[in-house]
Amino acid sequence: MPADERFAVRRASARASVPRPLAAPAPAGVPLPPGLALRGRLATGARRPETPRGSGRGGSGSRTPRSGRRGGPRRAYERARRAWDRPLTAYYVILGSSLLITVLGLVMVYSASMIKALDISKPATYFFGKQFLAAVIGGGLMLIAARMPVKLHRALAYPILMVTVFLMILVQVPGIGMSVNGNQNWLYLGGPFQLQPSEFGKLALILWGADLLARKQDKRLLTQWKHMLVPLVPVAFMLLGLIMLGGDMGTAIILTAILFGLLWLAGAPTRLFAGVLGFAAVLAFLLIRTSPNRMSRLACMGVSEPDPEGGCWQAAHGIYALASGGWFGSGLGASVEKWGQLPEPHTDFIFAITGEELGLAGTLSVLALFAALGYAGIRVAGRTEDPFVRYAAGGVTTWITAQAVINIGAVLGLLPIAGVPLPLFSYGGSALLPTMFAVGLMIAFAREDPAAKAALAMRRPGVRWKTMRRRVKKRSSGER
Repeated sequence: MPADERFAVRRASARASVPRPLAAPAPAGVPLPPGLALRGRLATGARRPETPRGSGRGGSGSRTPRSGRRGGPRRAYERARRAWDRPLTAYYVILGSSLLITVLGLVMVYSASMIKALDISKPATYFFGKQFLAAVIGGGLMLIAARMPVKLHRALAYPILMVTVFLMILVQVPGIGMSVNGNQNWLYLGGPFQLQPSEFGKLALILWGADLLARKQDKRLLTQWKHMLVPLVPVAFMLLGLIMLGGDMGTAIILTAILFGLLWLAGAPTRLFAGVLGFAAVLAFLLIRTSPNRMSRLACMGVSEPDPEGGCWQAAHGIYALASGGWFGSGLGASVEKWGQLPEPHTDFIFAITGEELGLAGTLSVLALFAALGYAGIRVAGRTEDPFVRYAAGGVTTWITAQAVINIGAVLGLLPIAGVPLPLFSYGGSALLPTMFAVGLMIAFAREDPAAKAALAMRRPGVRWKTMRRRVKKRSSGER
């Protein structure tokens, strides 16, 4: 065989013995599909050139990380959760929501009461001036309550209860007590000022009941039914009896809700809780059944128009006011129902005027503020180790939440008209003063949390300056 043929055969056999790559190398600058590039890497053993971080299919170095694409809502949720878990969150939420409700209530009282004031030959600012004065006094009470220590609140429980019972008895004395809208539960203070002692009965029951249950819990007596019920339930029924003598069914319902809240926080068994609830329901049925006025209110649930004889007029026109508001309302001061069509536009049915003038956006804002206040109160009651703070904060939260639900439910036609004002919002100084004191009570409880105390101490200028001085290292005179 010639030499050139032998050389060609050897070259062919050498080529056959070398493993061939699965894919031919691509020209420079042309990217390969991932599968083809991986097969070529496994076949030849060559490593792919490293690409700089951030480069991707789209080109030069601007690839967004996977967490960045999904991290927007999730990151916002994490930030909101961390902000809500801060020690001072409950303190600021209680303070901010209560003040916003009060200020918005002053605005709506002025708007809703102008026509009523002119109708009784008074200045347009008559009701607003009285409510503003009550708000100023209530703000002072809230500040005092927020600065008072818990021990002083407990010390005031019995005096407040005794004074309240005395005033509620005084209401029933002929010539001293006054009757307003058929209810004998007012005291005349001189001039245009009156006082409703039953409103202070809610605060008295909460403070006294919280102190009683806390002392019994310290002695481990709440495991026995008699210590859980006595004397809490008899004293509560005494207050209910004094209230019902005046015919105020709405305040009695709120007081009953406070009693149930205290029993639930004390860990009352289901059978005991159901028994007390059943007894209260039977008593309420009898009281409603024996009163034509209360039966007419119960019959007005869910009505959309008044009957020909004029019944359910208030309930129907409350629905008219809400329906005519639309999304954003007719404008502040532009209500039509307050011109004599809707009774009590600045007290029990101020929420209907709010819906007419501020629309659905305004009513939802009010609901959101009450929800924030209630949730913050639950947080204060749930995070404390002091039993008195837990019972008192839970009682105040039950009071404000239940009263708001009953008032708004009556305006919406979902509940009977109970005649209770919207807390911190409706006109009425007798209702505003104890409610603002109760809000100050919750602010004091929020400040008593150890983590909140430390956070508030760090915000003092002197403490912060001393802390910064401790962190700075001392330098010698020659060091720069």
